[in-house]
Amino acid sequence: MKNYLTRRNNDLFDEAFDSFFRPFYVDSESTFMKTDIKETDKNYVLDVEMPGFDKKEISLKFESGYVTISAKKEANETDGKYLRRERAVSCSRSYYMGDVDEKQIKAKYENGVLTVTVPKEKPEEARHHILID
Repeated sequence: MKNYLTRRNNDLFDEAFDSFFRPFYVDSESTFMKTDIKETDKNYVLDVEMPGFDKKEISLKFESGYVTISAKKEANETDGKYLRRERAVSCSRSYYMGDVDEKQIKAKYENGVLTVTVPKEKPEEARHHILID
């Protein structure tokens, strides 16, 4: 807790003004990997912000209806010791897609944005007839 009695008047005003623009609630999901999901007739398209990561540091997998995107930076402490680190060094997020054509999922990473195209399963392929005994 900060000691408000020992601060100068300008600091108190500056802090009140700065806190006005801060969100009331911040969770890790909203901070990292901001995502836009678009649906077309044939696909779901995810645009995931992943600035600062290299393509080789990103992995993508599909399992049980979920597309999971993960990224992890290599530890590089040779240039010095960090005093504060606000950029993500690892993150992961899953998106439920349901029945999709998992063999046709494609991904492209460009300018810090990962674009994942997930083809929908055709309705006639998604139907399963169940025999009643």
